[in-house]
Formats: sequence, structure tokens, C-alpha cells
Amino acid sequence: MTFTRRHWLAATAAAACLPHAQAQAGSLKISHQFPSGTLTEGDFRDRLCRKFAAEVEKRSSGALKASVYPGSSLMKTNAQFSALRKGALDMSLVPLSYAGGEVAETNAGLMPALVPSYEQGAAWKTAEVGKLLSKVLDDKGVIIVSWVWQAGGVASRARPLVTPDDAKGLKVRGGSREMDMMLKTAGASVITLPSNEIYAAMQTGAMDAAMTSSTSFISFKLEEIAKHLTSGRQRTYWFMLEPLMISKEVFNKLPKAQQDLIMAVGAEMEVFARDAAKADDQTAAALYAKAGAKVYDMDEPTLKKWQAIARDTAWKDFGDKNESCAAILKAAQKLL
Repeated sequence: MTFTRRHWLAATAAAACLPHAQAQAGSLKISHQFPSGTLTEGDFRDRLCRKFAAEVEKRSSGALKASVYPGSSLMKTNAQFSALRKGALDMSLVPLSYAGGEVAETNAGLMPALVPSYEQGAAWKTAEVGKLLSKVLDDKGVIIVSWVWQAGGVASRARPLVTPDDAKGLKVRGGSREMDMMLKTAGASVITLPSNEIYAAMQTGAMDAAMTSSTSFISFKLEEIAKHLTSGRQRTYWFMLEPLMISKEVFNKLPKAQQDLIMAVGAEMEVFARDAAKADDQTAAALYAKAGAKVYDMDEPTLKKWQAIARDTAWKDFGDKNESCAAILKAAQKLL
């Protein structure tokens, strides 16, 4: 009798869950590693995700909803890209080069001195290089919804890192394999970790300097530790592609109208992202100066020195990976 009752209770519970499961069919989960904020305040990458979610829900009259999970609260930072590919994660805003060990072509998203301006980064989307990169990602099960580029620089503790000569003997986080190659050639030791782990590494002295985006310099409060900032507000060899992406498997299960809505809203977010990233370049420089750090801007001759090292190391290595990487590199250089 007890055995039968247990089965009856289990069946009743399962039946009760069915309406809830069906209600979740029109709900997307968006993961990212950055600090939580609101629609109007905080890290713009979190705000972008929230704006995207709000707009999609509004335009679909509630048929399609999205929830944002900031600060790696849904899953670990480096697990996101792989999860997108498998359909285990719906959407994520993540630095594309974090997937470099899994898909070599994604390292183009943080190739030193290959993208020198926001305007050139924006041109990738419709240019040959963007089409090639999108095809690679599509084949791997990932679709770019919003193309987001960010300039960055270097925050350092003991001494500035502006020219290649400054790198000698420093322990530096570059942010990608290719950036690390350029740094090693300049004489630095490289540290590999996600941007949300930079603060702890610099605080303990495990790392002397870190390269990351202006927005991350603000969000992760590195001005509390750094005494020097090489700003990305004028020119920089550090431009990162941090797109909002969706799992192809998840995308293909959505009705055509919802697919079109996602891509339309995603494209609209790109203007917001560019303006916010540019504003953060200025804000970061002002914030660090106010905190007592010395702020440096990179001049054209210094940028060219870094670019020369990158061309002989990172660019060459990337181009030698496979035919696909070589084609992406060649297409990107056409925009220089």
C-alpha cells in the first residue's frame, strides 16, 4: 500500500511540474562574468544584457523572456563557450579569445595591434573577416548576437608598462595566448587567468601588471592597487571582441519571429556598447588619476613598436595554425 502511494505522489508531483516546464520554454538564461548592476548603473556589459532582455520581452509581448546571471553565478567563466556549443547554456557575453584553446580562430578576438580603433572593430561585422569568423563560430554551434569591442590598457603596481622595454622582468596578464606571445618577446613573464581574478592576483603580488578593458579596470576596482595606468583612450594595441552570443542549438529551436527579434535587438545594442566602451576609456583614466595613479597615453611610435613585435610573433603564429586562421588574419589586415 505504501509503495503504491509513493508512486501516486511521484506521478502527481511530476504532473504538477509540467505547466511550469512549458512556461520556461520561452525563457533564455544569459550568463556573464562581470559585476551585477541595473539597467542604468554599473558595468555596461551587464547593462547591455539587461537592456537586451528587457527589449526582447517588451517586443515579444512577454512571449520571450531572458534572465541575466552576472558574476559567473550561473557557471564558471571559462565553461561558458563550451556550454553554448553544446546547448547547455542559452546565451553569454564573454571575451571571445577565452575560447582560444577550444577554437583557435577565436583568438582573433584579442590579437595585439590588429584592431587599432573602435571604427575598425565595428567594420569587422560586415567585412570579409567578420563573415569568416561568423562562419567558424556557426560551424561550432555559436551565433554572435551583438558585436562588442572594447579598448584596454595596462594597470601596474610598481612601475609603468608603456613601451616594450618596460615589460622586461614584469609578471603580466595579457588576456590571450597571442597577447602573451608579444609580452614574452618583450621580456615579460605571463600569467593566465580571467579578468574577474585579476584583483586577487595583483593584491597578493602574484602579478605585477594586468592588461584588460577599461570597463574591467573600473568594475574590478584595480585603482585600489595599481599605481600606474596605460590608458586605451587615444590609441592601444589591446582591443577585445566581447560579443553577446547565443547557442545555435537553442536559437534553432525558437520560432522564426523570435530569432529575427533576437538578432534585431542584438544589432541595436552595438551602438550602446560602443558609446559606453568609449566613455569608460575616459572614466577609467580619470578614476585612476583621482586615486593617485599616474596615467599614460600611448603615442603612435610606441604603438608601432608593439605592432612590429606582434606581427613577427602572435600574427605569424596565428596565421600558421591552419588555413582558416590564415584567411581570417589576411582579411583583418585588409582593414588596417
